[in-house]
Amino acid sequence: MPKLPVVSSKQIIRILQKIGFQNAPKRGKGSHLAFIKTDTDRTRLVIVPDRNEIPKGTLLAILEQAGLTKDEFIRMLND
Repeated sequence: MPKLPVVSSKQIIRILQKIGFQNAPKRGKGSHLAFIKTDTDRTRLVIVPDRNEIPKGTLLAILEQAGLTKDEFIRMLND
């Protein structure tokens, strides 16, 4: 399994938007941005801190909230 790279919030947001997440401005507070995606069976809410470098633990939590695996995220990051 490849190692997670250090990424910025802008890179994460680009990938979230690519897979169908939309900005939810009334949900984010302060320096955090919120993105929402509604599927037929559930609604996913992802909160992304606005930072240049996202800590690995935070990135893993974001991936879990978004329903992405590490491999899927890395593949989309390289596209």
